Amino acid sequence: MLTRLFVKEGAEVRVIMTQPATNFISPLTFSTLSKHPVVTQFFSSQEEVWNNHVELGLWADLMLIAPASANTLAKMANGICDNVLLATYLSAKCPVYFAPAMDLDMWLHPSTQKNIQTLNTYGNHLIEVEHGELASGLVGKGRMSEPESIVAAIEEHFIHHSPKPLEGQQVLITAGPTYEPIDPVRFVGNRSTGKMGIALAEVAYEQGANVRLVLGPTQLKPRYKGIEVVEVRTAQEMFEAAMVNQTRMDIAILAAAVADFTPSEVSNSKIKKKSGEEGMTLSLKRTKDILATLGQMKKPHQLLVGFALETNNELENAQKKLQKKNLDCIVLNSLRDKGAGFKHDTNKITILDKYNSLQKFELKSKREAAQDILQKVLELKRTMTV
Repeated sequence: MLTRLFVKEGAEVRVIMTQPATNFISPLTFSTLSKHPVVTQFFSSQEEVWNNHVELGLWADLMLIAPASANTLAKMANGICDNVLLATYLSAKCPVYFAPAMDLDMWLHPSTQKNIQTLNTYGNHLIEVEHGELASGLVGKGRMSEPESIVAAIEEHFIHHSPKPLEGQQVLITAGPTYEPIDPVRFVGNRSTGKMGIALAEVAYEQGANVRLVLGPTQLKPRYKGIEVVEVRTAQEMFEAAMVNQTRMDIAILAAAVADFTPSEVSNSKIKKKSGEEGMTLSLKRTKDILATLGQMKKPHQLLVGFALETNNELENAQKKLQKKNLDCIVLNSLRDKGAGFKHDTNKITILDKYNSLQKFELKSKREAAQDILQKVLELKRTMTV
């Protein structure tokens, strides 16, 4: 799973296995996934090849040892070199991350904890174990971190060691729906998942921004721990969270699908059907317009991006919103475009800016769409500093 995820992200992966590891999974599996021979020993008699551990240690940009057993951790901490994995570790000039996996009592044993402390003092990076069901049947800490979490930790390493066009920028992003309560059971909401806003937060973070994500009710969360998430439910809560951050923001991207209306009165108990009642009238009132308020308060150094989800007269409506709310640019979605809008992993966007520039993009993944949006943001920021 890890190898597949890294390859999917574009990494070149070479796999080293200890002999005990080959009892659990075939080297051929890793060779197929990585498209490189798997190293299991110093010398391969079949191919008559010497596996140069020093060369492997110099080749890698990063070394990940996962799962790292208690035995391997002990050997790493004490410089014991009895297999090609440990020889490569001792030769490595790159950062080393390790993701332990073992049973509860082994994890809690003082010798294991001491070895981990020792490895940390060497400059290695621990990827914490998780709580869960273990091979023994016990439940507790010792389970290897999920592959997606490990990949995210490695990606964060490279984020911190790569060029960052948004370095130091304070970026506020809103995402997801809002739920406007009718009573303790029911609410008025919409179909937004928050995928687009979360993609924007992740890409902005990768580009060096300090990201605060105001996130409506959704099961999704950003993959990076460095993104500050403020969870809200209602339009009023999202408004208040945005206002708290108004003075500190350099860039605000409001991708959330905020309710325009909320119930005028909220019942403290579940509304029951009355005998003979044919229907129910729900009185609504306007919510506060976050985008318009930020547009009114916007300082010269601040950049504000809005979203418009339209079903007809798309360009005309987006242009009106851009001007009326004092935006620097607006991202237009049309529900008439297949694969765009709510729930999809893809989006088809058009970006209009205050200089009357218009860019249309093909259907792309939401991550790619986020990259296009942030590229536009960078271009506009450069015009502000000229």
